Amino acid sequence: MSTQPNDNDHLETLDRDLERFSHLETGTQYVARPMVGLGIALVFIVLAGITAGIFYGDHPSNLIVVAAAGFGAYMAINIGANDVANNMGPAVGANALTMGGAILIAAIFESAGALLAGGDVVSTISKGIIDPAGIQNAQIFIWAMMAALISSALWVNLATYVGAPVSTTHSVVGGVMGAGIAAAGFAAVNWPTMGKIAASWVISPVLGGAIAAAFLAFIKIKIIYQDDKIAAARRWVPVLVAIMAAAFTSYLALKGLKRIIKIDMPTALTIGATAGLITYFVTKPLIRKQSEGLENRNKSLKVLFGIPLVFSAALLSFAHGANDVANAVGPLAAIVHASEFGDFAAKVSIPTWVMVIGAFGISFGLFLFGPKLIRMVGSQITKLNPMRAYCVALSAAITVIVASWLGLPVSSTHIAVGGVFGVGFYREWDAERRLRKSAIKRPAATRIAPEERRRRKLVRRSHFMTIIAAWVITVPAAAMMSAVIFLILNAIVN
Repeated sequence: MSTQPNDNDHLETLDRDLERFSHLETGTQYVARPMVGLGIALVFIVLAGITAGIFYGDHPSNLIVVAAAGFGAYMAINIGANDVANNMGPAVGANALTMGGAILIAAIFESAGALLAGGDVVSTISKGIIDPAGIQNAQIFIWAMMAALISSALWVNLATYVGAPVSTTHSVVGGVMGAGIAAAGFAAVNWPTMGKIAASWVISPVLGGAIAAAFLAFIKIKIIYQDDKIAAARRWVPVLVAIMAAAFTSYLALKGLKRIIKIDMPTALTIGATAGLITYFVTKPLIRKQSEGLENRNKSLKVLFGIPLVFSAALLSFAHGANDVANAVGPLAAIVHASEFGDFAAKVSIPTWVMVIGAFGISFGLFLFGPKLIRMVGSQITKLNPMRAYCVALSAAITVIVASWLGLPVSSTHIAVGGVFGVGFYREWDAERRLRKSAIKRPAATRIAPEERRRRKLVRRSHFMTIIAAWVITVPAAAMMSAVIFLILNAIVN
């Protein structure tokens, strides 16, 4: 019998080899995608360092500023990867925006908010957490700010990796506190201020969740549960859009335009009320025209909330860029100031090139690494549609206004994610209430068992516990990391 391989054997071997090659190619592409993102991020960090070198080429502290610029760029990338998801997640989860559209809008409006309306002055000790008098000299201060910058960036990076949206402002707060304690002891910390920040961990998500749930209840009672849903929508959607316009105008007047003009709370509310009134009269005929020919069912209502939701996501991004970028690049601005003038002040100006690093870093981070957290916030905590996502966005603006009025430091991350939890838990409560109501009319055999009810929870408890745990440990974890990094840097130098 001949043992020579025939043509069929060759073909089978070739098929197997091609299949192996196909698997290898697929695997290579899978590995290459994150590597490409990391490569682009690394190039941006290097370019940030080169930019700092150009501006401070002849300065004795050139290397320190270059290193700080690199870490500032790294921090900005992490903000884009983590923090921006809170603004865009609900709109993407509700299918009002595609992932690409969300990233494009967020990149434009975050950058515009940072560059056009970002604070031109930032507190070097992050809202009065550390007493500057306790810091011995400018060199110690520089290493403390460097440690705060590195630790907060590392913590946000870790949180993004595990899929937990955390407050970047709280990360910086923890970093500054830890480095301050390592440099000057516990007495240097302003504990009443830290107490307010700790209280905001609870106040921000609870207030955001309660407001979002209240608006969802209003929409369900006044529109969704009505016999003629379209007629109800024509009556109430213009009112809801007007409330959104009033809230966002007030929000932007308070938080987003600080660099251009200083506006107090009564003035901001007056401007917001005027914008809301104008929006109502403009929106009413548009909603009536848009609702013509729609079927009398819940699916039709989603069309009416889609455009307002897109606008709210864009405005949230603008306000976030204006409000949070300064906090992120604050330690970098403080290092630049201390290196240039040899001293440190309670407040310093942010150089334009530092703000540009912050703005572009956020855009790169969002584009390269943002989709993971956008999906988490938008669809993995609870199922969102345009009505629910609209309630989340509206609650974010209103909660910030209420918190500013009460003088409470709040986190935009905690508010937005709290809003998602709020609509999810309200839906659970409402579904359970309606189930109990209908069960009274049912025979006992058709009622749903308690075990099955627990299985039908509308908020994923695993994500809920992960996010809450990340929130609680953000400040202490960033503080401990910062203290260790400060001690290492100080030991290397000395």
